[in-house]
Amino acid sequence: MKVSVQPEPFDLGAELAGFGAGRSDVGAVVSFTGVVRDDSGAMEALELEHYPGMTQRAIAQIVDQAVTRWDLADVIVIHRHGRLGIGEQIMMVATAARHRAAAFEAAEFLMDYLKSRAPFWKKEHGRDGTSWVVAKDEDEDALKRW
Repeated sequence: MKVSVQPEPFDLGAELAGFGAGRSDVGAVVSFTGVVRDDSGAMEALELEHYPGMTQRAIAQIVDQAVTRWDLADVIVIHRHGRLGIGEQIMMVATAARHRAAAFEAAEFLMDYLKSRAPFWKKEHGRDGTSWVVAKDEDEDALKRW
């Protein structure tokens, strides 16, 4: 299992190379990569702040829950912080499991958690100034299904 909260970019190919390989109990690997998007058309960057120890522990705890709930063979969660430009990778989740349903469901669970509960504070930087990002109802609704 790997949980990393880091400012530097990650190499998706390198992270996934060999993930789940060499294990006779893995029949499915699912991965998701999130990128910074600009819904308003005026955003220049997204800045993420966090408390290092708290954030790492919180994500590790939810990974532990996913591993227990779906009997995962392996998990990678990488989440970046700092100032990120439009189109930059912000996070990735990868799950490995015996069956695809478990790998997909666990990945979705982790992504929903990261979107709505991981302790990050997000600020949009735009041409007209900065503003803090507020939680969206649809993100909260997505988390309720778990």
